Amino acid sequence: MAKVPAAYQATKGSVLDVDRDFYSRLTDPAVRTRVAQLIVPIRDGRAWRVPAGHVLRLSTLEGPQVGDFNLWHLLNPRERFWASRTRQLQRAHVSTFDRLWSTLPYLRPMATIIDDTLASYGVDDEGGRVHDLLGTRCDPYVNRLLTGEDFDHHCHSNLVRAVAPFGLTEFDVHDVLNVFQCTGLNDDDQYFMKACPAREGDYLELFAEIDLLCALSCCPGGDLSVDLWGPNARDPLVTCHPIGVEVFKLEDAVLQGWRQPEYAPYRGGHGMRGPEVDWTAEKARRFG
Repeated sequence: MAKVPAAYQATKGSVLDVDRDFYSRLTDPAVRTRVAQLIVPIRDGRAWRVPAGHVLRLSTLEGPQVGDFNLWHLLNPRERFWASRTRQLQRAHVSTFDRLWSTLPYLRPMATIIDDTLASYGVDDEGGRVHDLLGTRCDPYVNRLLTGEDFDHHCHSNLVRAVAPFGLTEFDVHDVLNVFQCTGLNDDDQYFMKACPAREGDYLELFAEIDLLCALSCCPGGDLSVDLWGPNARDPLVTCHPIGVEVFKLEDAVLQGWRQPEYAPYRGGHGMRGPEVDWTAEKARRFG
């Protein structure tokens, strides 16, 4: 079968043309210092800040575990991770040198993946790949429809609780990056999930391009080796493990020449009559 080219392609010097040499240098342990550390417990969520120019590591501490990940601009939570556009600009399963993009009207890289111990997993015999943007968080609403029962520790609920101390609500929780999750589409074009291939000590690292508020849910489905719905469903509690979070400050020298990405330069007229507003300048005035 002929390989169809991607719709969105990088041109040299564009924001999609990632400087791989620069981001590779950021993985050197000698140029970083850990400044924060926490653990996301099983079937729960946590939120934390990552300053621009820092590295975030998510790791499977004790064994395979899927996590549902959200990001916001720390100072302006209206700018948040846009999973569907990231899927178009990068791919449906992300890895090293892919970028996580923000929503309109901002549209800029929020973070860049710089290291991934599961990068070599590739595509398995059933078409499964890791770090998924195809699906989204499990939630108590769908669970009620499928089972007739209420359960308060789905990823959506975990994220809602995690961001509440930061002044955010359920309406701020959005489509996720499913870290360490193995998924794909079957022959009927239906979404499937497989057992997480991560092992103790695997990790995904991201470089914060802007000041971030991050939140992660340790999925109540654990490593997804157990059916969550349907005739073979059972409680996957024994497959659940915590996820580790670490934040690293980089030496100034290694960041020389880097700067935070600018907002998309479209002026924001949308063809409407009236006083013209340079929305790019207005975004910069309001949010820096």
